[in-house]
Amino acid sequence: MLKMLEAILAGKIATENIETTGSKRLRGQLRCADGCSGCGRCAAACPVQAVAMEQGRPQIDYHKCLFCGRCVEACAEKALSHSNKERLADILSDSQVEVSRTVTAKLGRSLHVRHLDAGSCNACDFEMGATSNPIYDLHRYGIAFVASPRHADMLMVTGVVTRNLEQALRMTYEAMPQPRLVMACGACAAGGATYGSTYAIVGKAADVVPVDIAVPGCPPRPSAMIVALCAAADMLDERL
Repeated sequence: MLKMLEAILAGKIATENIETTGSKRLRGQLRCADGCSGCGRCAAACPVQAVAMEQGRPQIDYHKCLFCGRCVEACAEKALSHSNKERLADILSDSQVEVSRTVTAKLGRSLHVRHLDAGSCNACDFEMGATSNPIYDLHRYGIAFVASPRHADMLMVTGVVTRNLEQALRMTYEAMPQPRLVMACGACAAGGATYGSTYAIVGKAADVVPVDIAVPGCPPRPSAMIVALCAAADMLDERL
């Protein structure tokens, strides 16, 4: 806090630029070099089956990917590596085009978000809470979280959907006014494979309600969440 106050008093900008490429420690998008032998060890090492071999090259399902790094460690040729660039959100409705890194800072309308924890470990929830701190300052984009689904434009789902919360997810979605959007935030909500298949788990959010935007990561960084929320505000503005 003292360092933040010192930066403000010195005339510096305290908020973070969400278009940053990320720190050196960030495990981001996976890269496969030309030296790949197609051995498939990376796919065998993945705990959530997010890696599949197609035409002798690994293909990553980022909705399931935990960014745990086991596939990189298992690569015999050391051809697979992590970049420090975040994997941003994917728009699932209307088109399969990846959301652009260039996000309009001033939106044409506000976005009210209702968050629903469908069965998470709370990692995504902690990162979501960080979006409102002075560093990320979510409110500068005209985006705010609300307590009631009847006041919300978008439903933000975190965690794999458990059977105990399946009905709550359906009821929350049905209580929202039209037009409405749904964002699956994190590998659990977007991919549903983190905890495997058990009697207590329904699956990913898209198995219960229609999902418009998916944010990869375990958990996603606050900046990736903000990019997705800004894209959702633009999508909602087009639907009105």
